[in-house]
Amino acid sequence: MGIVIKQSIKNTIITFIGFAIGAINILYMYPVFLGKEYLGLTNYVLSAANILYPIMSFGIQNTLIKFFNENNKTEEELSSYFSYMLLLPLLIIIPFFALFYLFYENIALYESSKNTIVYDFVWEIPIIALFIGYFEIFYAWLRAHMKSVFGSFVKEVFVRILVTISLFAVYFKFITLPQFVHSLVLVYGISLLVIIYYANKVKRIQLNKKFPKNTKSIFVFTILILFSASVANMLLDIDKYMINQFLKIENIAFYSMAVYLAMVISVPQRAMHQITYPITAKLISENKWQELNELYKKSSVTLQVIGGLIYIGILVNINQVYKILPDEGYDQGLFVVFTIGLSKYFDVILGNNNAIIFNSKYYKTVLLLGVLLVFVIVGLNLIFIPKYGINGAALATLIAIGMYSLAKLLFVVFKMKLFPFTKNTIISFVITLILFFAFYFWEFPFHPIINIVLKSLLISVVYLALHFYFKVSSDINFVIRNLLGKFFKVKS
Repeated sequence: MGIVIKQSIKNTIITFIGFAIGAINILYMYPVFLGKEYLGLTNYVLSAANILYPIMSFGIQNTLIKFFNENNKTEEELSSYFSYMLLLPLLIIIPFFALFYLFYENIALYESSKNTIVYDFVWEIPIIALFIGYFEIFYAWLRAHMKSVFGSFVKEVFVRILVTISLFAVYFKFITLPQFVHSLVLVYGISLLVIIYYANKVKRIQLNKKFPKNTKSIFVFTILILFSASVANMLLDIDKYMINQFLKIENIAFYSMAVYLAMVISVPQRAMHQITYPITAKLISENKWQELNELYKKSSVTLQVIGGLIYIGILVNINQVYKILPDEGYDQGLFVVFTIGLSKYFDVILGNNNAIIFNSKYYKTVLLLGVLLVFVIVGLNLIFIPKYGINGAALATLIAIGMYSLAKLLFVVFKMKLFPFTKNTIISFVITLILFFAFYFWEFPFHPIINIVLKSLLISVVYLALHFYFKVSSDINFVIRNLLGKFFKVKS
């Protein structure tokens, strides 16, 4: 677990820094510099691109890690393998862009039928998706070599810094609001070039005309995992995409703001996933089921502790957060924060569940469940969004993600005889629930920002102290002991 703890901590710190920059952007600069209409447009473009990018990458980022250990015996095998990984997406990219060009007018008219402002920006969606897709492929190359930290920095911090620069360019009137949305193409293009440069620095990329020996099995897995990756992204972003079809575009701004706050819960999971995914793949390929079960339990309870702290931290401060935002209707997202937050909390306590499934022989069955759930979430959104607005979109997402997460959990438990939960799972849940009710219904009589800081510090100390006392997570206790040891050593 040493490499998991070390790189996960670094990735978590980097991801939190990225989210902090993103929080400044989305909680202040976006609503003040862009306004709710262009904020909604920006989120629509990025959500549509996120739905599309697994198709552009052909799901290769997951395939690359799964088969990496089987194809790195010699330099020639490794070069032919990675060359194949880079070429496969072209099977979709070339015909897709040909069709997109031919039918662009019809596509743009359909996407802008409810909000005409969308029309001039539809062309950006597949280009940004293409850049994100190949970024994920090179990022997977780094993760396969156990070098995930720099990729996390580029993905979580560097991209947001570039966006911040563009926002300041809007503020100082160097660029217009439409040009800001266009600049997103440049932002993701630059991030792709940076990750390619670093990936080549870690391990020189040598292209090879030969295909790897297990080409057929790689291709079959890739086709199936493509659907799985698409399902996961659709569950995250289909709601924002569909809001554009029924409501005014500023509703995407209100909804996206709330979702962003709730998504902070998944930061530790995203950080840990970068390193647990290749380790999980390796353990499964070597049939080390006992070690895998231990990793499963540790990742579950560790993520539950960290995710639970973030969740109640968001909930007990949410009313103060909305007092900071411009009075333009953003507080309509209060129910969304609670609902999406709950779905993410349930998801994070499953630990490395996704990595286990995607690297097992059962991924085909779970994939089918995911495809079915896409129809479920689309159907629920068609019913709930016209009736309940953005709250309906949140409710649909909660039901769909909850069903999907439960299905994956039961599959791993019954088919693979792995179980993530222990008595510490219950202890952590009880602590989280008690502290939520203890802190939610009172506020300090100060400025909202001061209230948020004071309340966050207080609840963090109490929450972590209780988890440390009850020894809920050995990894968390290990980190706390090290920090306390260094602190008191310095003090003495």
